[in-house]
Amino acid sequence: MKITVVEKQPGEEDEIIVKCDYLSDSITKLLNQFKTGKTKMNFYKDGKIVLTDPESILYFESVDDKVFAYTANDVFETKYKLYMLEDELPRDVFFRANKAVIVNLDKIDSLSPAFGGRFEAVLQNGYKVIISRNYVSLLKELLGL
Repeated sequence: MKITVVEKQPGEEDEIIVKCDYLSDSITKLLNQFKTGKTKMNFYKDGKIVLTDPESILYFESVDDKVFAYTANDVFETKYKLYMLEDELPRDVFFRANKAVIVNLDKIDSLSPAFGGRFEAVLQNGYKVIISRNYVSLLKELLGL
């Protein structure tokens, strides 16, 4: 991807021009961030709304029809469903590991093969996530394995 920055002439409005073969999900999300200025996500903890950077999230997990976001130090509840988070979050960073978990790929410390064609990912907080065999090939593709 090539990025060009051009100084505008006096009186001109700031403008962003995107040249691409097709408007991918990642480009659309980036453009939405520019338009809205939104880079943080809202979560709930102890009756309060907490704003958090998505990059600090280790993983999301669905438990009993509720979805929780786990950071190194906290657990937050979110009103999003996992399929909504998949659409909202950058696909090159957040990966659907199994039917109940979305993992931040940047927070994986190690991967090892597990029984039945699955993988086990150990996250930075020591939590182990099983990567379903349905998602292993995509994981390998995303990590360049």
